[in-house]
Amino acid sequence: MNIRLYHPDSIVENTTGLLNKEQTHYVVNVMRLKRGSNLNFFNKNGEWESEVIFLDKERVEVKFLKKIKQPLISNEIQLAICLVKKSPMETIFQKATELGISKIIPIVSDRTEIKELNYSRAKKIVIEATEQSNQLSPPEIANVTKLKDFLKNLHSDVKLLFADINSKESLKFEDLKEKKSMCILVGPEGDFTASEREIILGNPGIKPFMLSRNILRSDTAVISAISLVNFINNFH
Repeated sequence: MNIRLYHPDSIVENTTGLLNKEQTHYVVNVMRLKRGSNLNFFNKNGEWESEVIFLDKERVEVKFLKKIKQPLISNEIQLAICLVKKSPMETIFQKATELGISKIIPIVSDRTEIKELNYSRAKKIVIEATEQSNQLSPPEIANVTKLKDFLKNLHSDVKLLFADINSKESLKFEDLKEKKSMCILVGPEGDFTASEREIILGNPGIKPFMLSRNILRSDTAVISAISLVNFINNFH
């Protein structure tokens, strides 16, 4: 089994490093690795094959042997998602990470019932999902922001893709090719208010698109929207 662990700090070949408390527990008590066992460490700069050189119940030291994977250059896809309840929100963090989202922006809108985010829990979920999905960099988790502030601060180089329950338009490759960075906006349970929709649709260069004729839960809409964008990007 290929064990992959996230290491946010810089890694240099033929140097050593210590695992944090959580990783030490995982290596010693869950995976029961021994001295000489191999595992991989990764971050945004690549992935390194490593070897356990010291191990006891409270301390694990590894040696970084060689770099085995380089980072890939690809279009950046962000996700702006209105906060929902704990269980579907955790699903959103996990699946958005697995599908390659680079940044997750939690949004508060008029119909958003949840106003706060457990950042430590969210970070843990995205790191575990990155380890599992063979990626190199967990998505950045932005601060919770109001919808109007998100729209105001959206960079002009980012194409806004609005998963709009009221839209009859489909998403095409021509809608994506002009920008290297994109942000998918998914609304709250119950959709945006009429005034919010007016502000969103007034954003220059916005592309509203239809996901389904059915009404989707937020977590289903996120998975569908990211998968659609990935499909169009990867097969053209």
